[in-house]
Amino acid sequence: MDFKTIKYSVNGAVATLALNRPERLNALNATVHAEIRDALSAVESNSALRCLVITGEGRAFCSGQDLTERVMSETAKVDVGSSLDRDYNPLVRRLVSFPIPTIAAVNGPAVGAGANLALACDILIFSRSAYLQEAFARIGLVPDAGGTWLLPRIVGLKRAIAMCLTAEQVPAEECQRIGIAYKVFEDANFQSDVAKAAALLAMGPTFAYRLMKEALYASFTNDLSAQLDLEAKLQKQAGQSQDFREGVKAFLEKRLPRYEGK
Repeated sequence: MDFKTIKYSVNGAVATLALNRPERLNALNATVHAEIRDALSAVESNSALRCLVITGEGRAFCSGQDLTERVMSETAKVDVGSSLDRDYNPLVRRLVSFPIPTIAAVNGPAVGAGANLALACDILIFSRSAYLQEAFARIGLVPDAGGTWLLPRIVGLKRAIAMCLTAEQVPAEECQRIGIAYKVFEDANFQSDVAKAAALLAMGPTFAYRLMKEALYASFTNDLSAQLDLEAKLQKQAGQSQDFREGVKAFLEKRLPRYEGK
């Protein structure tokens, strides 16, 4: 596919979407969003793909919204919310419920909406020199792109408030300590280590992965009884899957399973 602001590639069962505006630290604009939508559709339409990696070209993951799209005079008023309704909110909803596992390979600064784009992915892997920053307070805005929903669920309410009010940079090691980053890899080996992690995830039971995500997100609003009922419902679906049959067969035959996500 021919893109101008992102790079899209496939290696085996893993698709990689790399934001490609390194001169702007991969800042997001309407064109980037449109191309991300097309790339995600390409992934969803290809049943051979079983993991998606989102990363950035150059030295940044994503610096957030490209503010040059919102240039204004001192007296002008800009409808910032329109870009949320059009671009960010549909993207976050789509990533949170994406049918295959998603990895945010945070290769450098993830700032503002770029931080929350990473948080919307299933697993976050940081390079040693990367950091995350809820920078909205620096320009008098409220965290958006799902940040006020995702962040407190990951780090807790009080820490989320502090991160948003202070707009401080949170280094990779601290992100791992507080539960944002699953793993931190050294810069020199970052791409190869991410590729290994993605390939391993792509070998797993993606049908069950999707059901796991549904159950885990629902747990924040369900009481125990409702969650137990949901587990039973989803486990019934998993138990009827081809992946479950293959998993049991592989266990009995003492071999690695060959899952197909069905």
